[in-house]
Amino acid sequence: MKGRILLATAVVGLAAIAGGLLVANPPAKPEPASLAAAEVAEAKVAAPDPIAENGVAQAPAVEPEEAPAVSNEFTIKHILPIEGPIKYGEWHWDESEAPAEGPIVITVDLDARVLSIFRNGYEIGAAAVLLGTEDKPTPLGVFPITQKARHHVSNLYDAEMPYMQRLTNDGITLHGSKVEWGYASHGCIGMPEPFAAKVFAQTKLGDRVFITRGKMVGLGDSLVDS
Repeated sequence: MKGRILLATAVVGLAAIAGGLLVANPPAKPEPASLAAAEVAEAKVAAPDPIAENGVAQAPAVEPEEAPAVSNEFTIKHILPIEGPIKYGEWHWDESEAPAEGPIVITVDLDARVLSIFRNGYEIGAAAVLLGTEDKPTPLGVFPITQKARHHVSNLYDAEMPYMQRLTNDGITLHGSKVEWGYASHGCIGMPEPFAAKVFAQTKLGDRVFITRGKMVGLGDSLVDS
């Protein structure tokens, strides 16, 4: 498939959108949800959960498994043929063109507000996601998954965070959430829960999540820089 694609961390893009995925309805360059929307979201969107230092028990981490090495030459070999922009609450999953095994890489593009998951260079899933506000932004960078918990509750916000996958010690995670326009997170990446379940089943501790802003790559380009 030709053309450039908007990355979801280091790459996510979808071919039928002339060079980039934009979530439907938001402005051409999406702005973070307003603080008022963020306040509403506190009660409705799972929030980050810093590692407790006060003796409050945390959900046990999944036993570590060695994640497959990701080559510096790891390239995009296939992207999902999604027609039109991905709307909030919408997600796509198709493993039919992908090999059964291979290293997993997740990308999140903050401009497109889209997460993609790749297996051995083949995109197998993509979804519109919730991100943080200006006051509590989703950070840029490369983050290994350090903890996984199918059932997790934030002891800071008393919010359920299903299919939680921790990226930072100060509480930035991937997790299932209600993904709708006008909602926001406290910096976490919220996915539709059925999609979050599929992503959770694919990953191992140590798999990397690349969070970028508007990075563009094409088929055959390197998915990771280092």
